[in-house]
Amino acid sequence: MRLFVSEGAPGSLPVLAAAGRAQGRAELLISTVGPEECVVPFLTRPKVPVLQLDSGNYLFSTSAICRYFFLLSGWEQDDLTNQWLEWEATELQPALSTALYCLVVQGKKGEDVLGPVRRALMHIDHSLSRRSSPFLAGETESLADIVLWGALYPLLQDPSYLPEELGALHSWFQTLSSQEPCQRAAETVLKRQGVLALRPYLQKQPQPSSLEGRVVSNEPEEEELATLSEEEIAVAVAAWEKGLESLPPLRPQQNPVLPVAGERNVLITSALPYVNNVPHLGNIIGCVLSADVFARYSRLRQWNTLYLCGTDEYGTATETKALEEGLTPQEICDKYHIIHADIYRWFNISFDFFGRTTTPQQTKITQDIFQRLLARGFVLQDTVEQLRCERCARFLADRFVEGVCPFCGYEEARGDQCDKCGKLINAVELKKPQCKVCRSCPVVRSSRHLFLDLPKLGARVEEWLERTLPGSDWTPNARFITRSWLRDGLKPRCITRDLKWGTPVPLEGFEDKVFYVWFDATIGYLSITANYTDQWEKWWKNPEQVNLYQFMAKDNVPFHGIVFPSSALGAEDNYTLVSHLIATEYLNYEDGKFSKSRGVGVFGDMAQDTGIPADIWRFYLLYIRPEGQDSAFSWTDMLFKNNSELLNNLGNFINRAGMFVSKFFGGFVPEMVLTSDDQRLLTHVTLELQHYHQLLEKVRIRDALRSILTISRHGNQYIQVNEPWKRIRGGEADRQRAGTVTGLAVNIAALLSVMLQPYMPTVSATIQAQLQLPRPACSILPTSFLCTLPAGHQIGTVSPLFQKLENDQIESLKQRFSGGQAKASPRTAAGPTAAGPQQVQALTEEVAKQGDTVRELKAQKADESRIAAEVARLLDLKKQLALAEGKPLGAPKGKKRK
Repeated sequence: MRLFVSEGAPGSLPVLAAAGRAQGRAELLISTVGPEECVVPFLTRPKVPVLQLDSGNYLFSTSAICRYFFLLSGWEQDDLTNQWLEWEATELQPALSTALYCLVVQGKKGEDVLGPVRRALMHIDHSLSRRSSPFLAGETESLADIVLWGALYPLLQDPSYLPEELGALHSWFQTLSSQEPCQRAAETVLKRQGVLALRPYLQKQPQPSSLEGRVVSNEPEEEELATLSEEEIAVAVAAWEKGLESLPPLRPQQNPVLPVAGERNVLITSALPYVNNVPHLGNIIGCVLSADVFARYSRLRQWNTLYLCGTDEYGTATETKALEEGLTPQEICDKYHIIHADIYRWFNISFDFFGRTTTPQQTKITQDIFQRLLARGFVLQDTVEQLRCERCARFLADRFVEGVCPFCGYEEARGDQCDKCGKLINAVELKKPQCKVCRSCPVVRSSRHLFLDLPKLGARVEEWLERTLPGSDWTPNARFITRSWLRDGLKPRCITRDLKWGTPVPLEGFEDKVFYVWFDATIGYLSITANYTDQWEKWWKNPEQVNLYQFMAKDNVPFHGIVFPSSALGAEDNYTLVSHLIATEYLNYEDGKFSKSRGVGVFGDMAQDTGIPADIWRFYLLYIRPEGQDSAFSWTDMLFKNNSELLNNLGNFINRAGMFVSKFFGGFVPEMVLTSDDQRLLTHVTLELQHYHQLLEKVRIRDALRSILTISRHGNQYIQVNEPWKRIRGGEADRQRAGTVTGLAVNIAALLSVMLQPYMPTVSATIQAQLQLPRPACSILPTSFLCTLPAGHQIGTVSPLFQKLENDQIESLKQRFSGGQAKASPRTAAGPTAAGPQQVQALTEEVAKQGDTVRELKAQKADESRIAAEVARLLDLKKQLALAEGKPLGAPKGKKRK
């Protein structure tokens, strides 16, 4: 083979870097030729780089030559790499050609050079950040990395064209540039002249089309303008002009929320968090925060929505924690339920009801489902070999045992599941098992248990999945995990445990056992609903009218996708089953995992003490939500996202739009006379809004957040191009133009405030208060961009929304959470800590409201179980209020301590 390259030809960079892959695989001769030399006989114009194959054929596409070298090295092609190569050819190269032409041929600098390519650079940075991997297609260097590096190197080797805020891009570029093949390629092609070495080559190229006849426009992208049809523009303008009158009436609020015939009834649950510990950021994004975004979005769509969650309080984990802290299981549940509720309240999670599983309703519903399964022949009895600790004189439930995973060798596998490989384990299969209480080696003994006959129920589950999955929004990992369970063959699953803390088994001979938490934990959704309303069956025995969305991390999929549906189908009581199972991958912390014991990572109660508002946490966790693959929390990246996306992009636009109204027009929205460019802008905003809807309807939460930021960037560029601060000082036409730009901009800000509501509810409410947005416009998100702030509307006082995060502040937090705070107790464990006056006031109002509810139920002589549930909620609220006021949790009034 013979490779022809030329000094100063940019395409030679990646092929020389890739050629190192072919070393030792084939004989390769590299020849440097002049730019005018024709090396391909059938081409009329000079062309380099060129690879002449031993067969006599020629490759003269840069990416084709690089691909050939990679294939020689044994590299396997993948879809993601192909997508990057297509993007490089269609998106990056046109922008890069413009930037290099401006820099090298026209001698321009700064934003004239960086502007054309900025969006492409941000796209690479976002992709690297989102995937949390060092390279474009994964953990190892691929063809895409070399092709893109070679294209970008002439520009980015000058640090002034590599923006500091693009940290992931910076790291990727430096990693590749430091490799020896890349360094040799740069030396050969650029000859220490830097980008100026490209001048002879670029001077012979036609002027990039994007520089010809460029007209100043208020649109963010010239390319997008051509894609709009006249019909799209007409529809968007018509919707804009209708304004608030086109909004539907607000749904009347129900209490309790119950399904309504003929409406879209959405029931949302997030996986019940174990009560025994404080949730970390990964737990929060995987379950409650993701579900909260969708619940808030559902309400904005006027769907009849009920969002439920609660603490999972039975089982081994609670007994273990009680032993560790020297408390009873009930005391542990009471303590940590308050901690969980406080954390979710701080994160502004909008539960309609947050309950718990240690209730009479849980016992009643679980035992009923069990009895129905037993009566229908779906429960087996068998003798099980279990680990027994002779020193503790007890059978060891799964979580009381630790050992080496028999599948992957992980040394800290639990007795029920390995956290590393995710496989389910029988405790007796563990190698080198240890009792977690006394660390002695347990022995194997026999115990009689009950099993759910999953093989007998398998056909029903498969038939249900065949009906459910097509057209549903189950995430790919949920589909894969569920299908793999069925493919591997279902096995009878033990549903009882030798414990005291759990739902009692109502069967003779099993009185000393309780139900295994993974049989009855998912039934907790039903019992929590039953504690919310005695009409719970309207939600849970109504599959024809209810859409059930369940949110969780991927390790919970088998129990929601197989185990509970099997129980419900076997019970034959018309239970509502999951319509859309939404599972995330895992969120890691920096370069490792969250660990409470080692003090690594941010846990829910600690986030409150960082000085960073809850909405900033929400934004960043949703920005890096692990959709499709694991992601990682990074303090440095959080700083970049806050300062670039929130402060400089979103906050900057909304603040400027409001300030122009206040400063130039006395706080009143000015008249708007839309030009064709304005109409095209509002059409683009409408299309982006519709894309946002499409994404959230498919529960693609992270991607929908990008639509908000895209609209904000459109708005910033619109303001920047039209310069209303200059036009306001001009003649009548200029002043009118300033008014139109300001009015349209502030209406975009109003739209963004509603789109933001699912993600950043406090910031959303702040914007709406500043703009005095009418209540209907705050509560309904239309599918088109409407004029919700017409001319003459008076806005309120405008102030900045976000604060800059400083490097030293973030570095201090990074050090604080890198290990060492392991012994820090949750807030309530250390004693009462007074909350702010606003929280105290809110809890005081909740206590008063709940007191009224209890008195009303008693007056109506309502069902005793419902009264008991509401009294328990009242007592829980009083405890929270006492903690918020900094008071000790003493015995109830009028009763003596025992």
